[in-house]
Amino acid sequence: MTEFLAWALAVMVVLWLIQILYLRGPDLRAFDGPIGQRRSINAPPSAEHQAVVASLGGIAGALKRVPRRQHLAWLRNYMDNAFPLAEAAIRIAPVDVAGVPAEWVLAPNADPQRRLLYIHGGAWTMGSPKSHRRLTAKFSEVANAAVLAIDYRLMPEHPRLAGIEDCRTAWRWMLDHGPEGAGPASAVFVAGDSAGGNLTLSLIAWVRDQGLRAPNAAVALSPATDVSLGSPSLKGNIETDPMLGPLFKALAKIPRAVLLWFGWFQNRMRPSHPVISPVFGDLSGLPPLLVQASEAEMLIDDSRRYVNKASAAGSPVTLQTWPHMVHVWQLFHPELPEGREAFEEIGRFLRESSQGRWAGGPRDGAIS
Repeated sequence: MTEFLAWALAVMVVLWLIQILYLRGPDLRAFDGPIGQRRSINAPPSAEHQAVVASLGGIAGALKRVPRRQHLAWLRNYMDNAFPLAEAAIRIAPVDVAGVPAEWVLAPNADPQRRLLYIHGGAWTMGSPKSHRRLTAKFSEVANAAVLAIDYRLMPEHPRLAGIEDCRTAWRWMLDHGPEGAGPASAVFVAGDSAGGNLTLSLIAWVRDQGLRAPNAAVALSPATDVSLGSPSLKGNIETDPMLGPLFKALAKIPRAVLLWFGWFQNRMRPSHPVISPVFGDLSGLPPLLVQASEAEMLIDDSRRYVNKASAAGSPVTLQTWPHMVHVWQLFHPELPEGREAFEEIGRFLRESSQGRWAGGPRDGAIS
């Protein structure tokens, strides 16, 4: 019995060390400070935002009436139909991107030689070009570019790396293909939200390491940057995040060690690997990057740590925060005033970055 206990204790110590030294990754608390940040106008939330919050409560209620085994299918269908595109003038053209299904989205008079790869969010398990047309159409307008929205492979049907490979394939393809056929681009951008923001940040580091043409600029909306679940706001903002809080509240009760081991098996690589947790990678030499996030959401510290670390590494990265918004509130424009405000900032950033003029300073009325 004594020998068995000794072996059991040894196994527990080894598992604990693997979790601490391998799965969690380096300690990022040094990047929790305000370095590299700037805030947008600290105004109270609009009445329209309160309506958005109320609508999210209806999603949680509806999901309770759906059998658990059907939750993912229900959420996928909901996302695909929740944000219909009202602008009839937007042109949408399906395209095969070297085997990756995708669509071109073009606002009126958008320059087809200016191209933006958009990577949708949805926790790597849901979402599609259709679900995010409201965002891709607006990006086409503010970037004056043709937007390539890809339908990358989702989990759990495919491994995590499959979606990453699809993003890489799309970037290579977009450099030499536009909505009018083969031809070089005059300017290239990449953007994504939430899980798509994670894929965006992973992609720009890969592009740098491969020596490929870098984006003129990149945008990440409320990105997940650390799937080792080390950000304090993942638990600290559960009650203030009306979108992610109800969906992930139960997971917060599970010990982090258990989630780390599950993530290792699910993603088939350690949670702190820079390919899936960009905050742990080399963040030097990145293109101009704008990150927008809400101070009330669970992922705010993912954004804060990434931006602070990238700024310390010398990369031109700017974080803009709004104090009360829901996760990826930009999706609720044009009805949501804060969504319109966010896109004004995105448009300014893309214009100035493509001209080499972006300095990251606050606009009039903002707080440094």
